[in-house]
Amino acid sequence: MSPEEERLSTSALARALEIPVQQLFVTLKDYGWIRRHADNWLLTQKGEYEGGTYRDSKRFGRYIVWPAALVQHPLLSAIESNQRITASQMRRYYPRLQPRQLNRALAELGLQQHSILGWELTDFGRHLGGQQLESDSTGAFYVSWPHEIVDHPVIHRELERLSGQPDCGSEPQTVSDDTEPDLFAAADAAFPGPNAEGACSGIDGHATGSPLQALVCNWLYLAQLAHATRRSLPVEEALWADFYLPAGSVYIDCWDEKAAPPQLAARLRNKEVCKAEGLRYLEVKAADVERLDEVLGRGLLAFGIRC
Repeated sequence: MSPEEERLSTSALARALEIPVQQLFVTLKDYGWIRRHADNWLLTQKGEYEGGTYRDSKRFGRYIVWPAALVQHPLLSAIESNQRITASQMRRYYPRLQPRQLNRALAELGLQQHSILGWELTDFGRHLGGQQLESDSTGAFYVSWPHEIVDHPVIHRELERLSGQPDCGSEPQTVSDDTEPDLFAAADAAFPGPNAEGACSGIDGHATGSPLQALVCNWLYLAQLAHATRRSLPVEEALWADFYLPAGSVYIDCWDEKAAPPQLAARLRNKEVCKAEGLRYLEVKAADVERLDEVLGRGLLAFGIRC
């Protein structure tokens, strides 16, 4: 058997180790064996030292392969595959989502529901391996999940979409090991990021004008806040806000990093008019993407809207 035939893609290596695919990718990143550059995953010096190389495929492009002998590597063979995780711990795979957003997303998918007791497991969530737990300190209910939940194609697809970035992408249709793609290398093709065609719509079906607007739209939807998009301000001048929340009468604008001068001018005018007319107004900037939960949560709470 030639050295080439003895090599495994990262996803094939995960199967050989009997651990979730995403868990292995994140672990390799934590070990410093691979790193992200633009839309590609590259080997580091450590990864090359461990035997990682590249393979080219007409279908999947360039992806990383590893010696099959790595199955016996102490760092990899020691990875626990049977541990359970909570929504908060899922942030390791979806760093742009706050724990509350992750819990809301799992609830929107029907895996759990929120009550005065906390997050309660549904029958569907139990079917996917969820277990109902209770906090020793507060008594609040929460749910733990098998680690493999992060590899569930539907759950991953939705959480990646909410993240608004290519992250631990779901694997395409399984093919033979000699052409199997690196998971991350094919992520954008499997599930387009926010810049892809048609991907700037919210999960509630609202059409939005930018990736930032789509993230805000998704946040409002998961918070169960009714909202309109591109709502005219209650003034004679032709002005529109990106979002309007009828509960609380709050107008929200998104200040996109690459907005054209006319768009910036329109948002500045919205801000001036809302201030002059005493209208409730919030702005979300491009730099706020990593802390939407804080910006929107606190901003709306100041207007008496709890979410």
